Amino acid sequence: MKTPLRLAALTCTLALLAAGAARADDLLQVWAQARAADPLLRQAAALSGAQDASAREARAALLPQWQLARSELREHGGARWNVTTSHLSQALVDLAALRDWDASRSLASAQAARLVAAEQSARARVAEAYFGLLSAQAQLATARANEDAFARQVSDAQARFQSGLSAQVEADQSRAYRELARTSTLAAEAQLADAREALAQLTGAAAPALQPLHATLAAQPLPDGADAWAARALHANPELQALRLAMQASEQRLSSARAGHLPTLSLGLDTQRQRGDGVPLADAGRTPTQLVVRLTVPLFAGGATAAATDRAGFQREAAREQLEAGQRAVLREVRARHLAVGQGEAQLRATQAAVAAAQRALDATRTGLTLGTRSTTDLLLAIQTLTAAQNAQTQARHHHVLALLALHQAAGSLGDTELAAVNALLEAR
Repeated sequence: MKTPLRLAALTCTLALLAAGAARADDLLQVWAQARAADPLLRQAAALSGAQDASAREARAALLPQWQLARSELREHGGARWNVTTSHLSQALVDLAALRDWDASRSLASAQAARLVAAEQSARARVAEAYFGLLSAQAQLATARANEDAFARQVSDAQARFQSGLSAQVEADQSRAYRELARTSTLAAEAQLADAREALAQLTGAAAPALQPLHATLAAQPLPDGADAWAARALHANPELQALRLAMQASEQRLSSARAGHLPTLSLGLDTQRQRGDGVPLADAGRTPTQLVVRLTVPLFAGGATAAATDRAGFQREAAREQLEAGQRAVLREVRARHLAVGQGEAQLRATQAAVAAAQRALDATRTGLTLGTRSTTDLLLAIQTLTAAQNAQTQARHHHVLALLALHQAAGSLGDTELAAVNALLEAR
């Protein structure tokens, strides 16, 4: 038999293990899971790799090209021989291929910027899903508390009716409020289930227990004004960087199309070797080698070069307008996000005051109901007001933090540091 001391030690160890297993995940832990499992982020990385490969493919036209061919021949009389040909060439002047390579490199840089934007978008989506799940949990808790409060009121009203202290209408009214609260609970349960699936969609695993925000969360200050954030966004937003690089690539594509009218110059080394009984005696045993300088001058291509130039010009104009539209959209988003963060402090103060006032009103209403100066309807409305205020305070805290992250995303500065700053506002459990 185990001694009491050993039993106590074993119980303590099991309790510690259970506590460790039940420890809630924080925002950084969820982001680490999503970073490894988010298919949209992996798709952006694959597209970036594909564009890098396209740039290497375009560069190949400017590097040495070597072709080796072998032919087997036979005459009607039975003579047979083979011919081995080697062709080595190097482009010396080919402006069209050079500009194509420049455009491909610009597009590769643009795709790399889109990968950065995808990472920032993934951080924002993880934060939205994280606090969305916390909001759904808070709404469900509020709905259940509301339903329980109404259920207690039903019991009290029924007891007063049976004692002859009130009419049946008070019990029926309380019961109606309870049933309506039940529908809110069912809706909150469905919303919570969807919020769990939204987080699982990013991480590829079941949603874990999450650490909530501190109950005494203060509004996060903004060090700069809206104009400073807008200027930062125009410079650092990765989506705008990608659009600028795409615009640059369209300029280079236009230069490449125009270069289709220009001559090209290349250097070649051709070697041919013939073996067999059908080879003329003068060529037997010889391997002629030629060093060739080729100048190619395009004269007429049926209008294809001019059409390609026109197409590249229109594509450049489309890229320019897309860049302008993107800049306007980013400026609008930055100013809207900055305003949302600035309003967060006022919303937090307002909801905090609302909760305190609603709690005092509920306490006074309960006392008044006991003294006969308040009705059951007053009490039911006071309960509803308190739960609505509590839910509004929870939502305001979550929206304030998400607005701050959204502002960083619009400005192009939503990195792991910003995510860690929000993670520090969580309450470890």
